[in-house]
Amino acid sequence: MHTCLITSEVKRLVEFYEPVLNLKAKWSGPDYAEFATGVGVLAIFSSDAQEKYIPGSAEAAKNRSVILEFKVMDPDSEYLRLKNFVKVWVKPPATQPWGTRSVYFRDPDGNLVDSYAPAKAH
Repeated sequence: MHTCLITSEVKRLVEFYEPVLNLKAKWSGPDYAEFATGVGVLAIFSSDAQEKYIPGSAEAAKNRSVILEFKVMDPDSEYLRLKNFVKVWVKPPATQPWGTRSVYFRDPDGNLVDSYAPAKAH
């Protein structure tokens, strides 16, 4: 329902996700912004603010174990739309053995993002 990314550069990450999600962020001050995706919320929160509230609980841009997954209509179209915007592509559009068509990339903090759809039957 709610995923929160901790970052040292809130504005940069918001500016990345606005075109990726085709949504404008709703800001609650300079340390917090969120995207209501219709099925959940992606929040972006300042690492400095997180440290004030819960010291030692999070470290920005160090994630290597979670994938943010967004269901889209057509991963191939998303790849073409974002091709010149996204800087780090992990895997171009491909049909996965578990039955989805996915494209994987990293956001500016290095978080892994998957835009996927059920694979079309041939």
